Amino acid sequence: MFRLDADRPVEFCDGLRRRDFLHAGSLSMLGLGLTQLMGLKALGAVDPAKKDVNCIMLMLVGGPSQLDTWDMKPDAPVEIRGPYKPIKTNIPGIEISENFPRMAKHADKYSLIRGCYHTAAAVHDTGHQMMQTGRLFQGGVEYPHVGCVLSKIKGPNGDVPAHVLLPHPIGNTGGNMPHGQTAGFLGKNYDPFVLNADPSDPNFRVPDLLPPDYLSALRVDRRKDWKQMVDQTVSRFETSQDARLMDSTFHQAYTLMSSQKAREAFELHKEPEDVRSRYGLNRFGQSCLLARRMIEAGVRFVTVNMFETVFDEITWDIHGSKPFSPISCYKDLVGPMFDMAYSSLLDDLNKRDLLDNTIVLAMGEFGRTPKVNPAGGRDHWPQCWTILMGGGGIHGGRVIGASDDIGGSPKDRPVNPGEVAATIFHGLGIDLKLELPGALGRPIPVVERGTEPIKELFA
Repeated sequence: MFRLDADRPVEFCDGLRRRDFLHAGSLSMLGLGLTQLMGLKALGAVDPAKKDVNCIMLMLVGGPSQLDTWDMKPDAPVEIRGPYKPIKTNIPGIEISENFPRMAKHADKYSLIRGCYHTAAAVHDTGHQMMQTGRLFQGGVEYPHVGCVLSKIKGPNGDVPAHVLLPHPIGNTGGNMPHGQTAGFLGKNYDPFVLNADPSDPNFRVPDLLPPDYLSALRVDRRKDWKQMVDQTVSRFETSQDARLMDSTFHQAYTLMSSQKAREAFELHKEPEDVRSRYGLNRFGQSCLLARRMIEAGVRFVTVNMFETVFDEITWDIHGSKPFSPISCYKDLVGPMFDMAYSSLLDDLNKRDLLDNTIVLAMGEFGRTPKVNPAGGRDHWPQCWTILMGGGGIHGGRVIGASDDIGGSPKDRPVNPGEVAATIFHGLGIDLKLELPGALGRPIPVVERGTEPIKELFA
């Protein structure tokens, strides 16, 4: 693990010797590189009149079926409408699947965007890219996740990371392409803090965040100004980019590990058992609870991946035959898992007066085919699907857009991934005309020029 009390010197590859300020180990367990804790400075592109808004993005890896979740077609033929029935919500005129009875009681807190679509290949990886960055990766350019853009613009809020990703990054989904969960061309300095641990594990802890009694006053004082040690090394290292990077990243790592607020945010065992049970005692449920605690601690953006892969695991990816999932899992496992966690997250944020300044976004990378396939499932369908948005100034209880009679294409108010990203940035108070230091030596705007947010969500 990383230790702060080690006196053993080590030798770097450049031949220079340094004090072993931190032992390698625990940060790698969390997927956290030192460069990921770089100090961040605002670019002055935030609307000063806009209140400070945070965001929780729930990435529903696998692609939920619009027809079996939030855009049902009960009057369509059975091969279209599927096995589930709609139920009423607490907003007259809005119905969702019977698999989400708790969600139905909180429809006033979120809005449904029913005409989401994209025109790229119908594979998971491209959908992940577009929905989390607003763009398709082309020409070797990887665009930054929206949370990483926020990290670049606003930086961390005190001694907690600006952007946290829970519980693990998206893994293999079949395309062998990037998933859009890094800072891309902004550089690794703005990558999210990746937990890489299962918060539902009874033994869950974050080994970096050392207990206070481990950091004796002597040890803290002895290493509080580690930069002085770097300054005493040869000038060629001290003036190099690597040295400047170490200066910032070691300081950020030290601050995070010695922060009582950061440690306490990860202490899920302090939550009452009934609260933990309400979210669901599973990886996704406890990750959503941890996301709420992150926001309370000052983290600006939290990304929660519901699943890591679509192979040999029950997910939203309901092709109907192995290694994928049957459509029945929406009733037996996946639906209840999402229903519990999402509803509890909205309810908790609302009761704690955090929903007004926290955008909660739940979305998959595409929808599913209108017609049930021969295996009894549905296949990839980026032509039309539904996503959920609420909180942070976004009105709840609304339906934006509509699909056609079979849920196969937008009939009214189509929404593309760039508009989803623009909506998030707008809600966060970020100027959509801002240009980021870009790839290939040219500035790149945070969204494609001319892209507008979904204004109906704010009107």
